[in-house]
Amino acid sequence: MKPALALRRIALAVALVAGSASAQQAPDFSKVEIKTTKLADDFYVLEGQGGAISVLTGPDGVLLVDSQFAPLTDKLVAAIRRLSDKPIRFLVNTHVHGDHTGGNENFAKLGATLLSRDQLRERLAHPNPAADGTPGKPAPAQALPAITYDGPVTLHLNGEDVRLLPVRSAHTDGDTLVQFANHDVLAVGDYFRTVGYPVVDLNNGGSLRGLLDGLGATIGRAGPATRIIPGHGPITDRAGLIAQRDLLLAVRDKVAPLVAQGKTVEEVIAARPTADFDAQVAQSAQTSERFIKWLYAELKAGH
Repeated sequence: MKPALALRRIALAVALVAGSASAQQAPDFSKVEIKTTKLADDFYVLEGQGGAISVLTGPDGVLLVDSQFAPLTDKLVAAIRRLSDKPIRFLVNTHVHGDHTGGNENFAKLGATLLSRDQLRERLAHPNPAADGTPGKPAPAQALPAITYDGPVTLHLNGEDVRLLPVRSAHTDGDTLVQFANHDVLAVGDYFRTVGYPVVDLNNGGSLRGLLDGLGATIGRAGPATRIIPGHGPITDRAGLIAQRDLLLAVRDKVAPLVAQGKTVEEVIAARPTADFDAQVAQSAQTSERFIKWLYAELKAGH
């Protein structure tokens, strides 16, 4: 079987497993409460259901990183209004997934200008088919970012330099690292998480190589006091980034020889290549099995 075809088939299997997990764990948004964490007088993190949202406030207006799911917009806006009475001016998407972009249309209707990578906008407008072959549903026009980029962009807002830095083909092919330079904060989306194992969306252009490169670049921008806001999980620091990069390398180096020996994905999972880390990784839907499956897919395809 050709490597590219093998990668697509295994990616489909990974997507089917992910889809099943999501279907079984559909959230009840009416019960979701928004948690607010203050990092500075003008900087906060909101957690509800889905990706963490960074909030920069000040006299020039509010900037958000990511929008969670559409049914949570009213709760999120109420939480933001407790922090600032200024208009929500900008919303940056870190990647395409619905738990980070689902509220885009609602925030655009409130007057926010949406920004993202070129690739993210394209995937929202022309999504890939679902794992079962069902055609993807294009996002509404107002959910599409109005400003896109494929190189570094800086927004100057509230005395802060907000740097939008492309991360190539990591969690997806449209990832952005958002650096709040004066606050010494990095908001990274899902190419780094502090719950569950790392995960790459092969169907949306992610890759192991890109993930490692992205983590390396982020480590390079982080200092000893830098706070890292992951896509999911507790806020951490540079050491947390390094630990995840090292975990990726260690597990890859265990899986690669098994793939070279011709082992099936089931045999590789049974070999428990993540055993050294299972006790220390916080449990989530991003299980060791999902992690091993996409590692296997890429290594099998020779990537």
